[in-house]
Amino acid sequence: MNKVKKAVSGFLCMCLTMTMFSCSPKDSSTDATQKISYKYNHELNMLDDNYRNFYEVFLYSYCDSDGDGIGDINGLISKLDYINDGDDKTDTGLGFTGIWLMPIMPSPSYHKYDVMEYCSIDKSYGTIDDFKRLVEECHKRGIKLIIDLAVNHTSSEHPWFKQAVSYLKSIEKEEELNASDCKYVEYYNFKYKTDQGGYAQIGDSNWYYECNFDVAMPDLNLSSQAVREEIKNIIDFWMDLGTDGFRLDGVKEYYSGGTDKNTEMVGFISDYVHNKKKNSYVVAEAWQDFYTTIQYYNSSVDSMFNFDFSQIDGAIASDLMQADGIAFADDMIRVQNNIKCINKDAIDAEFFTNHDTVRAASFLAFSPEKIKLAAGMNLMMSGTTFTYYGEEIGMTGSGADPNKRAPMYWNEDGSGMTVGPPTMEKQENHFESVEKQKQEDTSIYNYFKRAIRMRNENPEIARGTVEKIDSVTDQNITAITKTYNDSKLVLLYNLSKETKQVILSKKDLGYKEIRGYLTVNGEEVTLDGENITLPPYAIVLLK
Repeated sequence: MNKVKKAVSGFLCMCLTMTMFSCSPKDSSTDATQKISYKYNHELNMLDDNYRNFYEVFLYSYCDSDGDGIGDINGLISKLDYINDGDDKTDTGLGFTGIWLMPIMPSPSYHKYDVMEYCSIDKSYGTIDDFKRLVEECHKRGIKLIIDLAVNHTSSEHPWFKQAVSYLKSIEKEEELNASDCKYVEYYNFKYKTDQGGYAQIGDSNWYYECNFDVAMPDLNLSSQAVREEIKNIIDFWMDLGTDGFRLDGVKEYYSGGTDKNTEMVGFISDYVHNKKKNSYVVAEAWQDFYTTIQYYNSSVDSMFNFDFSQIDGAIASDLMQADGIAFADDMIRVQNNIKCINKDAIDAEFFTNHDTVRAASFLAFSPEKIKLAAGMNLMMSGTTFTYYGEEIGMTGSGADPNKRAPMYWNEDGSGMTVGPPTMEKQENHFESVEKQKQEDTSIYNYFKRAIRMRNENPEIARGTVEKIDSVTDQNITAITKTYNDSKLVLLYNLSKETKQVILSKKDLGYKEIRGYLTVNGEEVTLDGENITLPPYAIVLLK
């Protein structure tokens, strides 16, 4: 996968400055040094659209409600107040406004990306009634719920595939094949006597089936109108239960190597979902280089995951490690401008890690300062942001996929905790549990909480158009503005380990005061006239 290319026109990636520390109401236009309290003084200002903060949950490892060692829907319901309690008068929840549930449908695997039945819940996770209650409780809290939709392939245990295979084993010659005898032979991509890569043989027969992910995951024939009708029925089922949208898995393999055809299929699904429910949300995963990925915005998909800023070799980590603030501004602007050239209504989907990647703590050398700043950089991005469960407490996970999907570390006594995937290697967490981090003002958990709050107070962060402040030439400083509906914010990031002084004209940039800031150890950001003092690894928002 190609990562962010430096020195390209620059895209002031979404306002990296989330402040949870609000300024006092005094007149900050005076020359007196302005300091702000370490609390929330600004009211929430959240808009009901698809610019949200999503929390990715792997149900299997999240919270176990019945003691069988496997996470479940009722366990998640019990933790919804942790994700967002829905009460504007409290600050007990993290403030996420969306949840993405990894696959929940019946499957023979722990990860459940190989579906055996699309219109049901895996029994280890609960029941349809449990899911209905989850939807209801999410909506009470202002949380949108989207679920994974894996339709590139099914499980080899799916009845469609099993019936097709049973029929094909009775066919000795290709010309004897008759789809009217078994409609499911059109549901998959079968070939007769082929040595083509990406295909597996059916027993000792002359028939082969496409399976680009795994032999246990036969690819669906997405050109089949019958298959497309099945997909419509699946969407109907889940949306009728109250689901707010879908995350589309592995869309680059819908038609392997065919971006145009993949885009058409993504558009087919997105159109149907949007027609079903106007404000629904569809985000798709195409693990490809940025310039290929944004071609999917030629469809009606709301968002594409932006891999350019993710992982150890993405812009966030690389710019942070090099303390290159100017490069980070340029990266944000490049992405913004290229996306908007294709689709002005597109919502970039930003993430730093997910279930397929090494966890942040594991590749940031367990540095709490860098873990926090990277989180702030991601959560201040424009568009919709995604946070993988456990990142808010610096959980560990690298190597095989099960290691990246370890049990959520709720507490030391293990109550509500799962045992994790069957083949997971034991993970040693370097940071304390949720229970303990809640009590530590400068913990990773509380940094995330402040960053999300800042985002929820200032709609410009997610929705604003980014521009670079060229007067700031310190290579370590990212200096941008974000403008939304005639409201402008100034965002400054100090990517270095040194305290920095930045002078910004109030007249030219139109700001009056510190609106909020994020620092990694509780140090203050101060404003003295037009002189801003930024501690190491600090982010500040001025308005």
